[in-house]
Amino acid sequence: MRKQIAAANWKMNKTLAEGKELLSEIISADFQLTESRHVLFAIPFPYLTATSELIKAKTNMHITAQNCSNKTSGAYTGEVSVSMLKSIDINYCLVGHSERREYFAESNAILAEKVNLCLAESISPVFCCGEPLSVRDAATQNEFVELQLKESLFHLSADQIKNVIIAYEPIWAIGTGRTASAEQAQEMHAHIRSVIANQYGADIAENTSILYGGSVKGSNASEIFSMPDVDGGLVGGASLVATEFIQIINALK
Repeated sequence: MRKQIAAANWKMNKTLAEGKELLSEIISADFQLTESRHVLFAIPFPYLTATSELIKAKTNMHITAQNCSNKTSGAYTGEVSVSMLKSIDINYCLVGHSERREYFAESNAILAEKVNLCLAESISPVFCCGEPLSVRDAATQNEFVELQLKESLFHLSADQIKNVIIAYEPIWAIGTGRTASAEQAQEMHAHIRSVIANQYGADIAENTSILYGGSVKGSNASEIFSMPDVDGGLVGGASLVATEFIQIINALK
């Protein structure tokens, strides 16, 4: 079975004390993580080491970086390199989140560089893709997302792509008042899997975890995760509330 993943993205929220309290409440809850069920916590950079200490005895829980530089080292004040992340035992990193694309002008080419650096350090990229409202309204979302995948991932070998997790974010359904249905999520996830199959074969496609990142909450997680091609969620606001995120974890297949 593909890995089923509940990924929390704290974004730029919480002090260290607040983050520790939130994480402690979540990890002490009564839920079962089997071999195929994993939880990722994408934590702000200053807290990566401290939060790693809290989960070091836990199985299938992983502290994750929210971003990395596309440079290896040098005069890039404020940036964090992949080798820095690896030196503190970080094994997962978000790449290409919609906010990074929008606010920091990260192109598909830049994201390809980040993916390469992550894989070179044995860090699994959680590669984010998805279309804005104008693209959805034009009904060209499949082509838009396919181009993101091709330009940032499809230079990888078959062995490399096996280490990439994909997260689909329908940007048009986040903070716009419009809601993506579970069926719409399934439609795009199935398309992404078919695009991967065309490039790398059905076996790799069937074993690629594809997460949904469109306002997942405790109240809708079970319905969304029940879709055959949805392998969990990349969760923003709801991951900052322990009871909500616990409910989301319990909704995993």
